[in-house]
Amino acid sequence: MARLVLDDFIPYRLSVVSNLVSDGIAKTYEALFGLNIPEWRLVAVIAESDGITQQAIGQRTRMDKVTVSRAAIALVERELLTRTANPDDRRSHLLRLSAAGEELYAAVAPKALDLEARLFAHFEPVEVAQFMTMLRRIETLARDA
Repeated sequence: MARLVLDDFIPYRLSVVSNLVSDGIAKTYEALFGLNIPEWRLVAVIAESDGITQQAIGQRTRMDKVTVSRAAIALVERELLTRTANPDDRRSHLLRLSAAGEELYAAVAPKALDLEARLFAHFEPVEVAQFMTMLRRIETLARDA
């Protein structure tokens, strides 16, 4: 029987690296913008849409309903998001960035891209492309498992 060595177990390594990167981002976004990770993810996902439901955000980000709901409530209270009735489903609302939310996103997005650039500056562009390809394949396989 094969022995599990946690430090060599790829799902564990992915989790550790993900947490390290998220923790670094969280510290930066909290200090500069007063955003936690779920709030930042909502802002980023909503910025890429013309109105999106909380359910769709949960599916896209893999965050649970409660986390998405709390983040949405906090951002609406800070007037960074607006909620409007969903014409396709009266049980849900569409979330959009407010003008203040758009300004926040315009300030935060370059910081995110800078962090990514600094992290991956130590790799060749082909390595980064291969890594992204592998991540997308792993994601597809994990969804289908």
